[in-house]
Amino acid sequence: MLEIYLVIAILALTFGLLIFTKLPPAAIFIGALTLTITFNIAPLEDSLKGFNNPGVLTIGALFMIAAGMYSTGAISILSEKLIGRPASVLSAQLKILPNIAFGSAFLNNTPLVAMMIPVIRDLSKSCGLDAKKIFIPLSYASILGGTCTLIGTATNLVIAGLVNETLKRGGPDLPHMVPVGMFDLSWVGVPVTLVGLIFLMTVGKWLLPSSPQALTIEGQSLRRMFRVELAVEDNSPLIGKSLDDAGLMNNEGFSLICLHRGPAGERLEISPQTVLAAGDSMGFSADIAGAKTLWATIGFKPLYSTSDQKADRHRHHLVEVVVSRRNNMIGQQIGEVISEDLNLKVWLVGFARGEAAMHYPLRDAVIQAGDIALLEVQDTFFYRNRNEIEFSMTKKLQGARIQRTDKAMVASAITMAMVFSVAFGFMSMLNASLLAAGAMLLTGCMNLHDAGRSVDFATLMVIAAAMGLESAVTASGLSAQIGNFLGMLGGDNAYLALAVVFLGCILMDAMVTNVASAVFMFPISMTIASSLGVSFMPFVVTVMVGASCSFISPVSYQTNLMVYGPGEYKFGDFIKIGVPLSILVGVVTIFLTPIFFPFNP
Repeated sequence: MLEIYLVIAILALTFGLLIFTKLPPAAIFIGALTLTITFNIAPLEDSLKGFNNPGVLTIGALFMIAAGMYSTGAISILSEKLIGRPASVLSAQLKILPNIAFGSAFLNNTPLVAMMIPVIRDLSKSCGLDAKKIFIPLSYASILGGTCTLIGTATNLVIAGLVNETLKRGGPDLPHMVPVGMFDLSWVGVPVTLVGLIFLMTVGKWLLPSSPQALTIEGQSLRRMFRVELAVEDNSPLIGKSLDDAGLMNNEGFSLICLHRGPAGERLEISPQTVLAAGDSMGFSADIAGAKTLWATIGFKPLYSTSDQKADRHRHHLVEVVVSRRNNMIGQQIGEVISEDLNLKVWLVGFARGEAAMHYPLRDAVIQAGDIALLEVQDTFFYRNRNEIEFSMTKKLQGARIQRTDKAMVASAITMAMVFSVAFGFMSMLNASLLAAGAMLLTGCMNLHDAGRSVDFATLMVIAAAMGLESAVTASGLSAQIGNFLGMLGGDNAYLALAVVFLGCILMDAMVTNVASAVFMFPISMTIASSLGVSFMPFVVTVMVGASCSFISPVSYQTNLMVYGPGEYKFGDFIKIGVPLSILVGVVTIFLTPIFFPFNP
């Protein structure tokens, strides 16, 4: 009994620290796991099982797959076609959430969420959307979609497997039970998903947290603004798009100040409806963040560039330099320098003198000591300028990278091969994801550095530690005590018993993983159905939906943990929206399940 109280105390301390402090979740969960090991609540191998769990390793590999898709521009191109440039959070949700829910009904939702995280991050920057309003709904939509089919989640497959094992064993007290079909769950899962998505896109906007407001006008005036000049490439995906559709209007990081077309440089009117053409040259006023966004936009190249630049631009870097007093270009116009030497292997992206962006073309600017330039450079640039003769300061800008679009089809093919090999049972998710990550590296879709940086090790540590805590909950006897209590609550009313089973799944989800919750609740619900003399099938469906719908805790489902960090959420954010969503899903489930799966068939 002492061990039960210890586990309760550790769980209370864990959730308290998550809710009321700003300590990193990974540190809190590792600390909680350390306490369970210290008190020897569960066998050591069970406490550490999360660190060699195939699911945890799979998520790590999927982070690399998402990085390969992103670095090649495959995700950006796909999202541009499916999502476009939503003008509001609701518009973005309407385009993202139903597609994710549908995909999660047939595919593993973890890679879907992993690949959507960088898309939402980019949309929040380029379209001015609040990412906090999208990340949690993204995870919840993927969870809801998984309730629609037998293969939607691992939970469904585990429960279906337990049903089949029970049928093989047989027994005189076996409640009415039949194998679960591919779309049996759809009768309840589809309505649950529709209701859940409507809730997220309506009531959810008041329950979801908001990001801090952007800098005030006074604060923005202190930023150094660069004049950035770029050209539309000949095969650019921007060709034929309006300025508004291309995301070049109303961006907080930059503003378009001029647009010229053709060899004569005819100046065009800047309007949201103005359509871009190959060779258009554009001038922007941009801060550092805006300049990085513009430089990395697929289809743009620096206006002052050499003809052999495109082939290996994904290897180039964006640097900020300060012109030294010993620079031999001082006193010359930028246009003169470019025309004199096209083999500089340095391409001008932006230029700044003072706080405001220049109101005249960069080619007319006379270079002075102290001027600040943004340059696209090759690796050799850092060697040649190691003595800082030409530039008094050279700083590589982090987070700026040109996507290797020539590999987009290769990355997409690798990802699709991974998905289909798992969907058709050719290999496990772990095996397929590791092979896909290796293929991404071998084909040049990403490099080792990007692969390493893409893995969110903090998230993996939380998932692994949470699995260890689950072992403590089970080994201490706490889970058995909860089961006995739920059995007493069910009483003689079948609907009340169904509600108790759903509640038990939700509570267990908050303490252990969703699969563990389903496995734990299966025998309890079967015992309840047998004692009431009713069919077990409504209880099977309720366990599947209840164990899958892990909304009230970030640690109860892996996709919740995946969006926890990028969305910069607090533990309480999940509780605030997860509790009412769980109640809504529970009401719909308990109402519909006996209609399609009667207690007395």
